[in-house]
Amino acid sequence: MPLLELESLSAHYGRIQALHDLTLHVDEGEIVTLIGANGAGKTTTMRVISGIRPVSSGTLRFDGEDIGSLRADLRVVRGISQSPEGRGVFPGMTVLENLDMGAYSRKDRKDLGPDLDRVFELFPRLAERRSQAGGTLSGGEQQMLAIGRALMAKPRLLLLDEPSMGLAPQFIQQIFRIITEINSQGTTVLLVEQNAQQALQRAHRAYVIETGRITKSGTGKELLADPAIKEAYLGVA
Repeated sequence: MPLLELESLSAHYGRIQALHDLTLHVDEGEIVTLIGANGAGKTTTMRVISGIRPVSSGTLRFDGEDIGSLRADLRVVRGISQSPEGRGVFPGMTVLENLDMGAYSRKDRKDLGPDLDRVFELFPRLAERRSQAGGTLSGGEQQMLAIGRALMAKPRLLLLDEPSMGLAPQFIQQIFRIITEINSQGTTVLLVEQNAQQALQRAHRAYVIETGRITKSGTGKELLADPAIKEAYLGVA
């Protein structure tokens, strides 16, 4: 049984339909990536899954349960955590305070030590800057903090929305290596990413979304080898 299922799912912004009968699934233990052009519906899909945008029609299941009407905060409790597009760190709070906010929904808040250690092992730079204000970090460091904060919720499904956006090349390589490591530690990942080359190289499976519709799917390797994908998203004629 898939961990996450979207079946014939639609979503709107007012009268504008952003998602059209979207069907996809994420199995436990996978990295699944969603690629597409700007405005294709990638971020809207993530917002619907996390509960920020409502479902207009169709079904959204997590671990077999219909969560389409569940509040966003309760989805975090169930095991869905998101690192949003644009990072969204709390600029006036320290790195440590930002990470603590990621665990706000946990009932075992007295036992955060091992999870904090995990974040600092994945991101040693954050350990060095634990007392520094989030707003004073570099773009790459803020992305690390956003992912680390999402991990503090101990998610079963980690949603990553454009984690490489605006980063220097050395940070991009590092972020994608860490995403692979997070997955190898047992966290399922749904990744939205414009850097299709990096995303498809690491994905078990992938979907292409165009104007709110899934137009193609396959393994990461299959889509990397697809001539149409190469031309549209990898810059290879």
